[in-house]
Amino acid sequence: MAIISPADSPALIPLASQPEDVPFPNARWPEAPIGPAVDAARLQQMIGHAVVDQPPELGTTLALVVVHRGAIVAEAYGPDTDVDTSLISWSMAKSVVHALIGLLVADGRLDVTERAAATEWADPADSRHDITVDQLLRMASGLEFVEDYVDDSVSHCLDMLFGAGSTDTAGYAAALPRIAPADTVFNYSSGTTNILSRLVGSLTGETVGARLAWMHERLFEPLGMQSVEPRFDDAGTFVGSSFLYATARDFARFGLLYARDGVWNGTRLLPEGWVDDARRLRGIDDEGHGYGAHWWVRDDGRGSFQCQGYETQRIRVVPACDLVVVRLGKTPAEHGPTVDGWLDEVVARF
Repeated sequence: MAIISPADSPALIPLASQPEDVPFPNARWPEAPIGPAVDAARLQQMIGHAVVDQPPELGTTLALVVVHRGAIVAEAYGPDTDVDTSLISWSMAKSVVHALIGLLVADGRLDVTERAAATEWADPADSRHDITVDQLLRMASGLEFVEDYVDDSVSHCLDMLFGAGSTDTAGYAAALPRIAPADTVFNYSSGTTNILSRLVGSLTGETVGARLAWMHERLFEPLGMQSVEPRFDDAGTFVGSSFLYATARDFARFGLLYARDGVWNGTRLLPEGWVDDARRLRGIDDEGHGYGAHWWVRDDGRGSFQCQGYETQRIRVVPACDLVVVRLGKTPAEHGPTVDGWLDEVVARF
């Protein structure tokens, strides 16, 4: 599980601006026909295979939204799901926490190079005292955390979300020991995200209501994400590792924000360079998958980066062809690579 230095990270493909003739989605999304350069028949055949046929190797596809050049060009829904159905993000919510951190950076209220203040590490003699926000964003803090979704005898993730840590997810994760120096090991960790989410909450309000209002005012409302519903634990922390609900179209709005370099309808929401930091390769897991800062990085020659969640939730952003693809469903982990391969084929149509 390697750490990649900025000097060794591949060059980034530039992000596109919103076409002048396509408005940003406000109350509704702009829609457009599939362009003449795209094999529309093949694309629709692929979508039908996934959403209508529901082949076992792809699992259950509940929603698919394809946004090209800022407009929806294809959309389909599976069993008991439609355009108004809110679905769970699982770990795609981690990328939303990245955006919330970015808003605080834009406001000058947070510096990611400084240590991540946590009561558990307040003592300067504590080995975790010097962990920075940036190291947490890159999953390079050295904190112990076992990200396992099956074996509850070893999984910190299951214990944090559904067991002993469920009432205070950040406190549970922050209490774990440091087992490696910072920037030496990449360790994907839902606990790390909840530590960051608690930090966001501490800077944005004393109550859940105040924190939620800030999230809506600064991120969700500007994007027009009217369906979005973050879930909080008993300690008042947004469980940003896992629990955010929204429609597929609203998840696509979030993807478009990153496809547009953090700019929405002429207003910069995220700091300049924030999206580039998210999509720059900085870590590789034990299966060879690339990671930036709370976004996964695809080695596909198109500069793709994506939010990923349990049961193969995906928001994929593809700079080379100005594409955002949202896929939501229920697919076992062992078939996740097959779904990503199917998404590769969808992207290849453009």
